Amino acid sequence: MSTRLEAAQTFIDAAGWGQASRVLLAGDASNRRYDRLTNADGGTAVFMDAPAEKGEDIRPFVEIAAFLTKNGLSAPRIFAQDSQNGFLLIEDLGDALFARLMIKTPKMVDALYTAATDALVHLHQASTPDLPVCDSNWLVAMTDLAFECYTGKPDALAQFDLLFRPLAQKLDQIPRVVILRDFHAENLLWLPDRTGVARVGVLDFQDALVGHPAYDLVSILQDARRDVPPRIEAKMITHYISQTGTNPRGFHAAYALLGLQRNLRILGIFARLCRRDGKAHYVDFIPRVWGYLQRNLDHPDLAELADFLKETLPRPSPEFLKDLKTRCATHPKP
Repeated sequence: MSTRLEAAQTFIDAAGWGQASRVLLAGDASNRRYDRLTNADGGTAVFMDAPAEKGEDIRPFVEIAAFLTKNGLSAPRIFAQDSQNGFLLIEDLGDALFARLMIKTPKMVDALYTAATDALVHLHQASTPDLPVCDSNWLVAMTDLAFECYTGKPDALAQFDLLFRPLAQKLDQIPRVVILRDFHAENLLWLPDRTGVARVGVLDFQDALVGHPAYDLVSILQDARRDVPPRIEAKMITHYISQTGTNPRGFHAAYALLGLQRNLRILGIFARLCRRDGKAHYVDFIPRVWGYLQRNLDHPDLAELADFLKETLPRPSPEFLKDLKTRCATHPKP
């Protein structure tokens, strides 16, 4: 048994779950993994393994979980923690992922998206904690992967900056809210036994920032892993605007700009996951992300960016995607 496995078992033993069975629950695009523990009475908990030596840090997860719970949302309760090793034992919120329910019970789709949007409305009414800021500088910096890993033209970032930054700086004037960044159907759980916004269980929020209110709405309505019908997208944007009294024109413009930025970044992340980490299946999501990107570029405020990106971004043709997969893991981690 490796030293890390021994340390994990010691942590689980000390938390009172030493006799529980342990089954892999999920992994993700990061270095984290999650195991479900089940004790003799059928009770469950989730063990999170987030290796600090690989750049993971459980402390933000703990802090944001406390913030969300304090404000009436359903983040997992923390049962035990070891920040030095990167171990957490947390509440098991079950298996009713929004993504699975939307496939299994299509009639729930509207209700689930509405519940998620209402959770964001509620979250955006909370006082903002001390978190890093998602501002124009951050937005520009986070697109570098698109030009480095997807286009192979890192020098194009400078021209993108000239066109994008003036638009992004306008968003810096809008009061900021907490943005969870990975707020989408694979990270939300339906908890029907709870009431109101607490029916939406929230996972994977450790990278939270404070930023523009449209950011997380883009995250769930332009989901890289599932098709979101334009009808649903338009309906939820209208619902958010009506519930918050936001200026419609300004919000739509911000939504398109943030959608452009987010989907550019995702193109870069998925290309890097393939080329550097050997995770070729992420390439299969690229055409959907490309579709969202084009939808955002239809906004009239983004006309200059649309012209620039049309010349800069390679279209994800079958030939391009096949070539990307042939270069899988050709740029390993240093």
